[in-house]
Amino acid sequence: MTKIKPWLLLFTTAIFLSGCGQQSLTTSTSSNTKESSASLQENHSPGNKTVLADDSFSNLQLDTPPLPVYDSYTLAQRRTKGLITALPMLKNYKTGKVVYLTFDDGPDNKNTPAILDILADENVKATFFVTGRHAELYPDMLRRIYKEGHAIGNHSYDHDYSRLYPSAANYIKEMEKTDGIIFSAIGVRPLITRAPGGTVGHFTKAYLPALRENGYTEFGWNVSSADAAPNHPVAQDFIDNVLSQIDNPAVSSHPTILMHCSEGHEETVKALPAIIKLLKERGYIFGVITPMTPSPW
Repeated sequence: MTKIKPWLLLFTTAIFLSGCGQQSLTTSTSSNTKESSASLQENHSPGNKTVLADDSFSNLQLDTPPLPVYDSYTLAQRRTKGLITALPMLKNYKTGKVVYLTFDDGPDNKNTPAILDILADENVKATFFVTGRHAELYPDMLRRIYKEGHAIGNHSYDHDYSRLYPSAANYIKEMEKTDGIIFSAIGVRPLITRAPGGTVGHFTKAYLPALRENGYTEFGWNVSSADAAPNHPVAQDFIDNVLSQIDNPAVSSHPTILMHCSEGHEETVKALPAIIKLLKERGYIFGVITPMTPSPW
């Protein structure tokens, strides 16, 4: 096995602590008819399906890790209709070895489509934690992510820590703003979020309860490609870094891998086929992040 370079360990530590750096249609809507069991919606192309939450979130206890989950209402619509907004307590998936590829900060019009092409060639699903700013710039690419059966998560509007981290109420407001942009493009809202910079040092004890009360589940990562590290590391560094972490017993049953798909991440595109290959060789199936996904830690 190729060993990670010593300098990359330093970058990895930094990226685990900080995550991403701070950055200063016709929609397809669901029917209002709900079912007591999981509602499946065709995702505009044969074989790709999503689960749409029912009015009471009672249909979300699933055992299919590759199946994305969304809400057919925004929070404002739920409040107006008098529907619940809080997610129930859900059991985590218990299905073999599942790996979760996640891509932050997109979409863009160069690296995101290249990543989607690779995922399609490999028949692999992934999760894209998008920013509202990029979703506004590239709504067609957001729609492509959705149509191809990948999961979409909320990664704030533009990483502005001064708006996100004064309070849990500020954070929820930022998530709702981004939800509105996502909803206008694809007709559904995510139930998953990822805190810019990660939760450590940013979240107080008020944040996670506030997220759950508003129908969100927060997800970090436990394997970092370090593709947002300084000094511009290259594709082989990302491959080495994933290799150095993937067999750690603490994460090997459900690795959640952090990568990026926005501008400046051409080396991530180069590394992705080899990363997928090594994961397949280790017998992993590829899931997408949902409220049932095991917490990375």
